[in-house]
Amino acid sequence: MPALIQVAIGGALGASCRWLLGLAIVRQFGTTPLPFAVMTANILGSFVMGLFIVLAAHRGLTHLSPLVMTGLLGGFTTFSAFSLETVTLIERGQIGLASLYVLLSVVLSVGGLMAGLWLARGMFA
Repeated sequence: MPALIQVAIGGALGASCRWLLGLAIVRQFGTTPLPFAVMTANILGSFVMGLFIVLAAHRGLTHLSPLVMTGLLGGFTTFSAFSLETVTLIERGQIGLASLYVLLSVVLSVGGLMAGLWLARGMFA
């Protein structure tokens, strides 16, 4: 399957999953000042990317990178939405909340990736 089609299919699936996650979080917790849905998608997606990188390398699945990494996880995680949410909080005068959102999103997403790498390396080493 050509890489462009893999990216398109993965992107559609990833964006759909992100939308469903957002619905689930709003249904569970209601609307909150801190955009938990986008932050959760970024953290979870980063964790899964860490897992996939190791799995793909150990199992010869790097040919699925356009589908999984660029498409699925690129559609699922969204730093464009992250940026919009940050600016919206700033424009509302919620500088402290915006700063907390940026800090938690970045630190926990990097931590998620590291945890995924650690877990996958432990499983496949």
